Amino acid sequence: MESRMKPLGMGELANDIADGMEEHADLLRCDVHRLGNGARVIDCGVHVPGGYDAGLALSEICMGGLGNVALGPVTIGNESWPGLTVWTDHPMISCMASQYAGWAISPEGFFAMGSGPLRAHARVEKELFGKLGYGETTGHGVLVLEGRQLPTEAVAEWVAGKAKLAPDQLTFLVAPTASLAGGVQIAARVVETAMHKIEQLHFDLSKVVSAVGFAPLPPVAKNDIRAIGRTNDCILYGGSVHFTVQASDSELAELAPKVPASASRDYGTPFYDVFQRYNKDFYAIDPLLFSPAEVRLTSAESGRTFHAGQLNQDVLRASCYPA
Repeated sequence: MESRMKPLGMGELANDIADGMEEHADLLRCDVHRLGNGARVIDCGVHVPGGYDAGLALSEICMGGLGNVALGPVTIGNESWPGLTVWTDHPMISCMASQYAGWAISPEGFFAMGSGPLRAHARVEKELFGKLGYGETTGHGVLVLEGRQLPTEAVAEWVAGKAKLAPDQLTFLVAPTASLAGGVQIAARVVETAMHKIEQLHFDLSKVVSAVGFAPLPPVAKNDIRAIGRTNDCILYGGSVHFTVQASDSELAELAPKVPASASRDYGTPFYDVFQRYNKDFYAIDPLLFSPAEVRLTSAESGRTFHAGQLNQDVLRASCYPA
């Protein structure tokens, strides 16, 4: 597939951030090592503590260096929560061509969903990248994995083969869901989940000019299954996005009510309970649930803003701070 847009060099931008993480690994409480075939692995929370700073760097790598993430309080109901802000002037590319966890890394004995700019180089998700009309070629393959299993030489060889790169051109970054860094990088998907939702609604993603989102930070859970619940709920019930869109008032008036998580039949209870109700089968859950709690869409043509959804303090508290 030939890119219909000028490549923005996400691989190089993300690799620069990864180089900085390696240089300051002790400060970030990360571990960096090379596999026998030269692939670089940065552990952000599997065998090391990791932390918020590692999570911020991980989040910006997920966005291919085209987004910014900063910690700060968010207000939900009458409470102030620790949270973060995400913003990008390249929402379609940073979110859907990089941050979206769309590549199944599945050599024998290993499975994780891959995020990051290597996706835009490998483009194994042919249907999605055909829609996006975007791709780039890089000498630095950077991939983020959510899980507790670090990649082996065999995993690196498998990825290298799919991406048509040498293993020593690859960098893998890994953080479990139930970790400080993992919680940050998942909450930082608040804009990406809204972009994915409007793509499912068949809206032209290239019309989204710029985006900013806010989400609370999940407290670390006792295990990854509980963490899946809390991290999702921070977006479904605590996430808010504001898009500037090159579209008419009529388009946005129709789109806005369909975007928030509350438009789903599975909305209203903590995600852990929903997950258990469907026997831990993600694919049985209504896909329209996965979006922020609240959305504002501003027309770049008229200046009008269309709002839908609301933050849900009660469900969020029940998920993150149960009695």
